[in-house]
Amino acid sequence: MTEPLLTLRVARKQAATDRICTLELEALPGQTLPPFTPGAHLELQLGEGLVRQYSLVNAPSERGLYRLGVLLDPQSRGGSRAVHEHVQAGQTLQVRGPRNHFALEPSARHHLLLAGGIGITPLLSMAQHLAHPEQQAAGARFSLHYAARSRAQAAYLERLAEPDLAARVQHHFDDGPPEQRLDLSALLARPDAGTHVYVCGPQGFIEATLAAARQAGWPEAQLHYEYFGATVQAQAGDRGFEIELARSGKTVWVAPDCSAADALTAAGVPLMTACLQGVCGTCLTPVLSGQPEHRDAYLSAEEKAANQQFLPCCSRAVSERLVLDL
Repeated sequence: MTEPLLTLRVARKQAATDRICTLELEALPGQTLPPFTPGAHLELQLGEGLVRQYSLVNAPSERGLYRLGVLLDPQSRGGSRAVHEHVQAGQTLQVRGPRNHFALEPSARHHLLLAGGIGITPLLSMAQHLAHPEQQAAGARFSLHYAARSRAQAAYLERLAEPDLAARVQHHFDDGPPEQRLDLSALLARPDAGTHVYVCGPQGFIEATLAAARQAGWPEAQLHYEYFGATVQAQAGDRGFEIELARSGKTVWVAPDCSAADALTAAGVPLMTACLQGVCGTCLTPVLSGQPEHRDAYLSAEEKAANQQFLPCCSRAVSERLVLDL
């Protein structure tokens, strides 16, 4: 069931760096904000069908507002540009959520948080939650590594320097001395059964982190990640395939140069989409039979191997037909 839209007021907008802005959203009079858990995000409706997800930066204990950090992407397809150029304090926005596909593992004895660039946003929320006195009293342990191109491009440094976080944070700047740069292989060299790893940032940073962890023998169940963007491109040899809609028996043809999501939409099939990059999971669809060709950055390796669901915005089919629960 589709979540209802919330109408929130932009209480404040300010620059965190020259390319990252922070939005603070508050409830309208007489309303309250739904609670959220660390790692959660909001889905912003930015007009003309433009829907984007942005991670919550603040601690869940801050119940009076939602704080988002938004990077102005040079390759923006409209979302981050709309936030930076058009959203202003005082206006209202419609949002869905909060939702969380990047939650902390409650059984972990230690949480290793790895942020690359704008990936600091959900991990800062996690760090603030874990540093809360109640969590510390319950035995929560964590460390945060924050990699950025330079100090000038790193957001939320003042918050990270506050006493509750400073001792647990290490900064790594590409333009800094070699000894302070992030060595993923060394950091992840010794898998620990009680430690869970969380990584967020650019696609290359996440893939390098996961590669180093897997090479060292970390179990997949201890690796958690969230992409902010992924590269979705047609590939040589792409071929068409059929989608059968189990509920109606209707068949939809997906041409080699068309996404399954576009083909379904053109055929009048209701399908919720948002990122169109295989990142957010909004269009996740159950597969009843057939073999998908997974090209997303959302499903885990185990979920892809199970072939029970796929993301039509970016994935295709190995088999000639997919039967979907639509």
